Amino acid sequence: MLAVRAGDLSRLAPLFERHHRPLFDYLARMTGNRPAAEDLVQEVFVRILKYRSTFRDTSRFHAWAFGIARNVRADYFQARRIRETALDEAPETASGETDAADAFEANRQAARLRRALLLLREDQRELIVLARYRGMKYEAIAELLGVEAGTVKTRMHRAVNELRRIFLRLSENQSCSVKQPENGLLMV
Repeated sequence: MLAVRAGDLSRLAPLFERHHRPLFDYLARMTGNRPAAEDLVQEVFVRILKYRSTFRDTSRFHAWAFGIARNVRADYFQARRIRETALDEAPETASGETDAADAFEANRQAARLRRALLLLREDQRELIVLARYRGMKYEAIAELLGVEAGTVKTRMHRAVNELRRIFLRLSENQSCSVKQPENGLLMV
């Protein structure tokens, strides 16, 4: 990034290759919209180029780029004033599953988890996405958010507990949707 900041724009390509997937994953999970996330990643790199002079020697590129991604995401929602919706991707399956019933249940659980994640408050969802899905250390998240690492740890604990509560509520709601009428036949 220091070379890009100094004007060697050919060095932006390796940065893109190294960081576009983590940024895409973050934006897809935060927006719930994969096609929009693709566009937003492009916007992130346009802004990296545009604001390259603001990159500091003491900054970590990863944290700086995710800061730009946060701003791009905020601008996206502000400009469109839309509510986040459920992910439109196919459920993820665990590799090696051969039993169809197990695979079906795993897909249902994964879909329920994605739904629960989207029902979290945005700040809580962001913490979980950064830590669990992007593998960022609490120190890096703290730098990104401008808080102490201990604060991130506390907020993360609360976010995981809230995610668990929502996930269980969704599980209960789904199991309550099975009815048994007078004729004895189960209906879903």
